[in-house]
Amino acid sequence: MGMRLPLLLALVLAAQACAAEPSPPPRNIVFILADDLGYGEIGAYGQTKIRTPNLDRLAAEGTRFTQHYSGAPVCAPARCVLLTGRHLGKAEIRGNRQAKLSFPEAEEGQHPISGRVATLAETFRAAGFATGAMGKWGLGPVGSSGDPNARGFDLFFGYNCQALAHSFYPAYLWRNAEKVPLNAKPIPGHRRQPEGEVRMEDYQSGTHSSEPILREAEAFIARNKDRRFLLYLPFTEPHAAMHPPRELVESYPREWDREPYRGESGYLPHPRPRAAYAAMITDLDRHVGRVRAALEKAGVLEDTLVIFTSDNGTTHAGAAGKPGIGGVDAAFFNSVAGLRGLKGSVHEGGLRVPMIARWPRGIKAGAVDATPSYFADWYPTLCAAAGVKAPEGLDGENLWPTLAGGSRLSERRPMVWIYPEYGGQVAVRIGDLKAVRKNLARPNAGNRGKWEVYDVAKDPAETKDLAAEQPEVVAQAVAILEREDAGNALFPLDWRR
Repeated sequence: MGMRLPLLLALVLAAQACAAEPSPPPRNIVFILADDLGYGEIGAYGQTKIRTPNLDRLAAEGTRFTQHYSGAPVCAPARCVLLTGRHLGKAEIRGNRQAKLSFPEAEEGQHPISGRVATLAETFRAAGFATGAMGKWGLGPVGSSGDPNARGFDLFFGYNCQALAHSFYPAYLWRNAEKVPLNAKPIPGHRRQPEGEVRMEDYQSGTHSSEPILREAEAFIARNKDRRFLLYLPFTEPHAAMHPPRELVESYPREWDREPYRGESGYLPHPRPRAAYAAMITDLDRHVGRVRAALEKAGVLEDTLVIFTSDNGTTHAGAAGKPGIGGVDAAFFNSVAGLRGLKGSVHEGGLRVPMIARWPRGIKAGAVDATPSYFADWYPTLCAAAGVKAPEGLDGENLWPTLAGGSRLSERRPMVWIYPEYGGQVAVRIGDLKAVRKNLARPNAGNRGKWEVYDVAKDPAETKDLAAEQPEVVAQAVAILEREDAGNALFPLDWRR
């Protein structure tokens, strides 16, 4: 009997010691970014018409966040915030500016980020990770300071230029500094067809760009299965033009579409625009399934943190009486789940996006989390997740204790958006309250510069303006903007007037 007690005590102490040891961090990180996918466009977020089984499975196996925001309401600045950890008050890129406006020699691409700020990929590469990016870049032409190879990615494959990504049948894609021919007969991203029968085949060519992009992602995973890696997958779907596979279009009801889309609101015509848009999202969902299968085949699925989100809300509406941009019918699909605004707006529908995180060794399965968060948070969060030292001066919060431990942030810094396009807009979220000011670059707008305040936790549709009742929130927002706006001569916005 005397021998048993010391043995039992030793076992208890050993068990306590093991329990106290922290779990090893995820070996790898895969960050999947959709393009113009609205908050309500996948099943896990309430979508009832569009099939998204792989994303729904991802949500069932991970945690779904309900108050996650992009860094900006359009492509390039959102990606800049994501990769640099600087919000729109400090980000170098605050809008979709073409590189040739500042660099006439540039044949394609957007204004480049500089080397003054280390990107997430640079930090991970310096820590010994293999780094890859496949999809749409948008932060600087090949050979510029914003070249993805210069900004930390060992391998980039896809579209360097956002404008060329308007078509899924381009002449070429980039593999680092090499143009890889894709279609001898490329399809331009914009055309109108006022008359005649609109046929899918008239706007298709030989190779759909998503296939080689996915093959590169699968190969990257297989090649790096024995070392740690960061894989960034900024897919182009469901951004118009609508170029989904025919079989997916035909899998959706014919009665959805009574009239073809003729390109009258930009991008390409399509005979069945609603079915095509649903098919674009289902195709995106299939991409997620292929990435998961590649991780599983490589034997690293359970050791990989997978994040899925979108760069902004559903593409914006067309002019009065016309279809939505590219033929997208956001109202038909309830694309932003009743939120106010679409792409290009700092209201919730332009900024609030789906976000799912899966890592079975640490992230709770089937959970829903209402922690307010946004793109500036990803840099410190992913560094913490991987055990990599984050640089100083980042604007976001470390969400890793929330993701892996389920603990809510006790307090977070305000979320800031200073966005000069679409009339000039600013927004600040302070706790559950959000202050908004619009039309700052439209001197003749009747409601120019009027402050609005909403309790977006209770009123996510932003229906009740509380500015008159809570002027102190406006004063707080002004003080925050004064402190957080570092100025930007390339993307100016005088929000103080």
